[in-house]
Amino acid sequence: MADVGYEDRQTRIKAATRRAGIVREPKTLAASFLASFSSGDVEVILDHLAEDATWWVLGSLDGMSGTIDKATLGNLLRRVKPLYADGALTITPFDMISEGQQVAAEALSHAKLRDGREYANAYHFRFEIDEDRIVSVREYSDTQHMLEIFGPQAQACAQGDVSRSPR
Repeated sequence: MADVGYEDRQTRIKAATRRAGIVREPKTLAASFLASFSSGDVEVILDHLAEDATWWVLGSLDGMSGTIDKATLGNLLRRVKPLYADGALTITPFDMISEGQQVAAEALSHAKLRDGREYANAYHFRFEIDEDRIVSVREYSDTQHMLEIFGPQAQACAQGDVSRSPR
């Protein structure tokens, strides 16, 4: 019960902070964004992103690589969420560097899937921040591992215009 109160309080604090025009430091925003994945709350994850934000993944695997927009990311997250036994993918940053409005983060992810398999990946993320929102995410990770774990689901999740180059 204490967790619900904490989350409600955090949501109210975030809303008040935005209304007051207080801008979070880029590194803090990126860390909060990665932590939000552990909640499994797609709306909280998307709230960190600007309306015109893009997410780019290195590689050339259909359904795994390329550039998607915020709406497509939301659709993808909603479709893969039921695959996770806990309803969330935990992403844990272990090193972050910030310069200006750019943040680089190294992170590890983990999730136990409902079918008993485990998903674990290593990432390098590059975030571009504009005021209090992320406008661009570039993800460098093991897309072959993603394909092995999420193969058919990824094909079903991939919607929208996917290109091969970062923003």
